[in-house]
Amino acid sequence: MRVWPDSAATLGTLLLERVFLTEAELVTVDDPSYSFFRKRVKELTGIDLDYYKGNQLERRLKGIMARVKVPGLYEYAKLLERDPARLQEFKDYFTINVSEFFRNPERFEELKGKILPTLLRESRDLRIWSAGCSNGAEPYSVAILVQEVAPFGRHEILATDIDDTILAKAREGLYQGNDLKNVSEERRQRYFQAEAAGYRIKPDLKRRVRFQHHNLLTDPYPQGLDLILCRNVVIYFTEEAKNLVYRKFHQALRPGGILFVGGTESLFGAREIGFEAVGPFFYRKI
Repeated sequence: MRVWPDSAATLGTLLLERVFLTEAELVTVDDPSYSFFRKRVKELTGIDLDYYKGNQLERRLKGIMARVKVPGLYEYAKLLERDPARLQEFKDYFTINVSEFFRNPERFEELKGKILPTLLRESRDLRIWSAGCSNGAEPYSVAILVQEVAPFGRHEILATDIDDTILAKAREGLYQGNDLKNVSEERRQRYFQAEAAGYRIKPDLKRRVRFQHHNLLTDPYPQGLDLILCRNVVIYFTEEAKNLVYRKFHQALRPGGILFVGGTESLFGAREIGFEAVGPFFYRKI
C-alpha cells in the first residue's frame, strides 16, 4: 500500500482550504481552480471527483500536491496534462491498487463451501464479475475456487478496473511471494509457475479470466450475473455514489445472485435496494 504525506506546503494548504467547505462538502461553484481541476481530471482519467468523499479527497489531494511540489490545483492540472508519468501516478493513488490472493481467507472459505455450491445448484455455468479487480489477485482467487468446486463448467469470469496500467499487470499474471501469503503450498504448485521474477499464473487458469476496462460510475454493467465481487472499492465514494453502484449491481445480478463486498463495507438499507444478507459481507438478490 502506498503511504504518502498528508501535510502540504503552506500555500497549497491555503488554496485547498478555499476548495473545501467542510469535510463532507466540496465547494465547486465558487472556486474556479477546483472546477477546472475536476473537469480536466475527468477528461484525462475518467475519474469523477464529485463521487469521492470530501474529507478523503482533500487529504489525498494535499498529500499528492505536497509530493509533486505544486502550489495549487490549476498548476497541478497543467502538470497532469503534460506529464504522463504524473498522470499515471495520480490514477494509481486515487484507485488504490491494493490486493492479494484470498484476502480475508475465511470469507473465501465461505465462498467455496457455501456460496458457490448454492449458485451451482441453480446454474451449472457461472457468470462472475470481479469489479475493481486491481492486480488480478481477486479474480484469479475466484478462478481457483471455481476450478476446485466445478472444474467442468463453462464458467465466465469478468475482471474490470478503471486503471489500464494495473489491468496490464493483471493480464501478465506475475506476483511476488507476499501476494501469495494466503495461498497453500499445494495451490502454489498447482496454479503458479515459479520464475526468477516471482510466481506466474499458469496458462490454464489465466484463460479462465477476461480483463476489461470499466468505470463503475459511468459505464454499462454486464447483466444476468450469478456472483459479483466488489471489495473495498467503494469505501471512498460518497453515500450517493455507493447507493448508485449497489443499485446497479442489483440490476446486474440474476434473481438469487450474490454480491460479495469487502470487510470494511456493509450495505445499509440492503432490503430497500432488494438484497438480503446470507452471511457476513454476502448479499443475495431477493
